Amino acid sequence: MGKFIYDSTLKVDFDDRALAHLQVGIMSKLRRGESFHFTWKDDAAIGNGRTSIWLHPRCTLVFKFYRGQREPLNLAWVDALTAVANSPTGLYIVPEPAAAEREGVGA
Repeated sequence: MGKFIYDSTLKVDFDDRALAHLQVGIMSKLRRGESFHFTWKDDAAIGNGRTSIWLHPRCTLVFKFYRGQREPLNLAWVDALTAVANSPTGLYIVPEPAAAEREGVGA
């Protein structure tokens, strides 16, 4: 499990594979100066609710991966994450497309 750290105060665990794809999607939007919100379902240990944060080009983010090796990227998943980030709902984790739809690229 990797960690997504927002503004040095909020720390959330995500699977390394999902975190690698979130990193690419989030950073590509922030490089373009785009702000958006990111929502995820909380772990049952903290109430089983959901959390939503506002991401903007000046926010402090850390992507801390558990494993040292880079995850191969599924470009279809990055595209799907970017599409939802561009929607009124904002970014949330969508299921990874099936293996037949994957395009392996090193992260």
